[in-house]
Amino acid sequence: MTMKRVLVIDDEDVVQEVIQGCLEDVGGWETLLAGSGSEGLIIATNELPDVILLDVSMPDIDGVETFQKLQENPTTKDIPVVLLTAKIQPADRDRFSQLGIVGMIAKPFDPIMLASQVAAMLGWEFETI
Repeated sequence: MTMKRVLVIDDEDVVQEVIQGCLEDVGGWETLLAGSGSEGLIIATNELPDVILLDVSMPDIDGVETFQKLQENPTTKDIPVVLLTAKIQPADRDRFSQLGIVGMIAKPFDPIMLASQVAAMLGWEFETI
């Protein structure tokens, strides 16, 4: 089985570090980090990760706008995106689902369960390492 590559786009360094630790230590996945939507767009285009974990609330361009830019780019439009957000409302779930986002994970999340949650959303087989 090939190693999965995950791009994490989040403006909080501590959140990036926690997610990276979870995905690498528990999931055995390679993790790429971006501190802004703009940086994430560049990394996504150049590295073509298997999935993107995208924070909704960011200062330069927010998660929804970042997702829309990913969708507009033929190179990145097929990369699955999972949103990370502190506020999940039922209306948001519907709206994001209609946009084509594969899932949402609420912050704060359970670090031990993060990799298995992402794998379940994407239909990946998952075994902890």
